[in-house]
Amino acid sequence: MINVVIADDQTLVRAGFRSILDGEEDISVVAEAADGTEAVELAASERPDVVLMDIRMPGVDGLEATRRIVADPRLGDVRVVILTTFDLDEYVYSALRAGASGFLVKDTEPMELIHAVRVAARGDSLLAPAVTRRLIAEFVDRIKEPPPAPRLNSLTEREREVLAGVAAGLSNEELAERLVVSIATAKTHVSRVLTKLAPATAPSSSSSPTSPGPSAPAGSPDRRPHLLGAHATGGVPFGRRQGAGRDRAAGVG
Repeated sequence: MINVVIADDQTLVRAGFRSILDGEEDISVVAEAADGTEAVELAASERPDVVLMDIRMPGVDGLEATRRIVADPRLGDVRVVILTTFDLDEYVYSALRAGASGFLVKDTEPMELIHAVRVAARGDSLLAPAVTRRLIAEFVDRIKEPPPAPRLNSLTEREREVLAGVAAGLSNEELAERLVVSIATAKTHVSRVLTKLAPATAPSSSSSPTSPGPSAPAGSPDRRPHLLGAHATGGVPFGRRQGAGRDRAAGVG
């Protein structure tokens, strides 16, 4: 036999639920409560299998009553199913956080109410169909969003602004103007972002960023990729600076 306590501040609602449940051979309504405080007391004294709990009740509401029941180690076998007139998301999340085993709206069909009591009594959880659809839709929307790169978490708010500017293709001068700082400060911010996001590829202090590596043929232009391009050289791309140097050395221009 599944023993049930009904907690609702409206007498007619309690009577309606009792008439539905008492008509089942395997369910018995053992007590009724008109507020949350009484619901907690009856849960402790009657040790029902299921408490049907209204959210909005005077004094201690259904959510707080649910928290108290769930937190009591003596009532570990008591399951709470929240019943409310409104299927608002805030109620659903609050009910689940409070430890409720289920959530139903009061306009549910009698057979759905009976099913909910049986499901909760055997230790499973359930939600009203409309609520389930919304939760699934929200979950799907969340998993569509790619997780942020771990290294982004190391950036300060200012450095995130710098990164956004660099990604938008701003020069050092444009970046400084947007951030209302000097060009030198803008370069410093860019260097810090580079160090945090790509420390393994940042140039070492022992080598010049514009000098070719040991494997580069003598006299050949440096074709290695440079992170942040023009930002690392004050606004002029590396290749252009090196080319201009060779032209001057050859007497061109």
